[in-house]
Amino acid sequence: MKKFIDQMGRKVEIDFPVDRVISLVPSITEFLIDLGVNVVGRTKFCVHPKEHIGRAAVIGGTKNFRFEDIEALKPDLIIGNKEENYEEGILQLEKDYPVWMSDINSLADAERMMKMLGHLFGEAHRSEHFITRLRMRLHGLKDAYEGRAIYLIWKNPWMAAGTNTYIHDFMTHLGYKNVILDERYPTLATPKKLQILNPQHVLLSSEPFPFKKEHVEELQQLLPNATIRLVDGEIYSWYGTRLLNCDLQIGYNF
Repeated sequence: MKKFIDQMGRKVEIDFPVDRVISLVPSITEFLIDLGVNVVGRTKFCVHPKEHIGRAAVIGGTKNFRFEDIEALKPDLIIGNKEENYEEGILQLEKDYPVWMSDINSLADAERMMKMLGHLFGEAHRSEHFITRLRMRLHGLKDAYEGRAIYLIWKNPWMAAGTNTYIHDFMTHLGYKNVILDERYPTLATPKKLQILNPQHVLLSSEPFPFKKEHVEELQQLLPNATIRLVDGEIYSWYGTRLLNCDLQIGYNF
């Protein structure tokens, strides 16, 4: 039995060797598989890496676990996330399994998670390799854009990414100035609020709301002077190795 401190500062006791892992976090699922960890269970939103993900059983969503399916998989360890998972479900899982929780609101937090899990699974060298490559890729993206921007994640009502989020930190790294000063994911009560904020750039995420061309046209009427584009939500919000595994020149603008 070894004791670890997770990203929420919680003490987690884990029996070694750890062979069977369930990940409840899409970004971390991809990172763990890239790290060589045997991921036996995942959520339905864990879709990367595509060539390997099918080997892991689906145990529900990020906020509705199927506990009987988790029990059948007999995990040695479960990996969760403070934002993406629901507290009630995590508390129930903790009664029967060691649960290591991540808490990621910035690029630095994401790197810290990679280091901590690399150490936990005895893959510190491989984790550092990924971190080095990630730093290089991020360096190439630094200040690629400029101007006042808003990143929308939902419609009816409009919701945006605010401060103290990974998306905000990634936007800032790209050179954007986020016009949303509230923390987390505030709701914009009326379309008029968008006009008052007057962003130069509107970024419409592909997830969780699947923005399409029609929404670009709708917002262009509301904000005629803004540049409005669809962006790949995985690039802006998936931490870990996603940025290393995607082609920034394909699909949505980043």
